[in-house]
Parts: sequence; C-alpha cells; structure tokens
Amino acid sequence: MGRILDESFIYEILSVVDEIPKGCVATYGQIARLIGRDKNARLVGKVLGMAEFYGKYPCHRVVNHAGRLVPGWREQECLLLQEGIFFKDASHVDLKRCQWDC
Repeated sequence: MGRILDESFIYEILSVVDEIPKGCVATYGQIARLIGRDKNARLVGKVLGMAEFYGKYPCHRVVNHAGRLVPGWREQECLLLQEGIFFKDASHVDLKRCQWDC
C-alpha cells in the first residue's frame, strides 16, 4: 500500500470505528476529524471498504454526511435495525437521533 494507507493509518481508523457504540452511527467525516484528518472522509470510506481484511469491525455503523447507507450493501440496513437505529427513509438513518456524540 502507499504511504497514505499504511497499516498504522488503517488501524487508527478501525480503532475509532470499533468505539462506535451499539445503537449509534458515525459519519466518514466524523471519523476523519477524530483522527485529525478533517479532509479525508473519502479515504476513511476506502479503508472501511477493505476492513474485512483486518478483522471484525462494526463498519455497518458508518454512514455518509447525510445519513445515507452504503449503496449495494443490503446487510447494513438489517444490522442497523437490529441495533435499534432510527431511519428517516429506506436509505437514510436519522442522524439527529442516532449520531454518535463523541
């Protein structure tokens, strides 16, 4: 991997994702801010797309800035519903009610 995506960076993102409490969601941008890389929300998404190669993390608890679910990942909605996450519509969580207050 390139310098930007070294393993320490990947695990820094995944350790934050691992802290998201059950019943809450975080945004890609929120995670980027928590690791001190405010402008790297897309990079967070890229890392989460390959998280399965680094262990088991609750990546289903991460949504975009508008609360939208990952397109094409049908299991995400089911996993979030099982945790009691509220939805505004079929593809958006209610961030006002469910966003992680960290």
